[in-house]
Amino acid sequence: METLLAFDTATERLSIAVAAHGRVLTHEAPGGAQASATLIPAILALLARAGVGLRELDAIAFGRGPGAFTGLRTACSVAQGLAFGANKPVLAIDTLLAVAEDARAGREALRVWVAMDARMDEIYAAHYGFAAGAWSVLAAPTLMTPAALNERWRAQPPQLVAGSALAAFGARLGVGHAALVPDALPRAGAMLPLAHALWAQGGAVDAVNALPLYLRDKVAFTTIEREATRAAKEATR
Repeated sequence: METLLAFDTATERLSIAVAAHGRVLTHEAPGGAQASATLIPAILALLARAGVGLRELDAIAFGRGPGAFTGLRTACSVAQGLAFGANKPVLAIDTLLAVAEDARAGREALRVWVAMDARMDEIYAAHYGFAAGAWSVLAAPTLMTPAALNERWRAQPPQLVAGSALAAFGARLGVGHAALVPDALPRAGAMLPLAHALWAQGGAVDAVNALPLYLRDKVAFTTIEREATRAAKEATR
């Protein structure tokens, strides 16, 4: 089995995992704005615990997004810097697929919608299927409003829904009778099997080609837009 480092900073959690010598070590901590200062020291500490140096890794996996702008830039730049320094390839992992794997919890077959709070009254959403030991993309990651996702689910009810949008938007999503996993996250431990699969498929790339996945080009509401969003939420209560 490959020796891998994986990490994600796309959400408010910083998550790191190392697969080496037949075991997996993980580290979880607050992310957000803190991640840019704490990620590298935490990675080096976890590698030391695992008894592995950067040059002993086969590849470095990171969560490419979608997610918070600062978090994606942090993960991408750290992955590139470490990969360049150690002359290692990079595995860019779909952050929403990592959430799906976290929610799978050992199930051998399922379809899961991932819905993550994208702030600004929007959702990062994607639909995945797992069968015969592999994931397939049924609907690629996209940015949606709660109303648009609700409409889509009315037409095709979800089997399982995972992610932070469940807590953020509640009944506005209209999940029907779907099983719910609101605490699913892009944990690095869940990224490792995805990284192993991507490695086996020849999906490792040179560090220069490891890029984040952005689904929006705007990071904040204006004051007027914030007031309109607040009023819309009040109207639905």
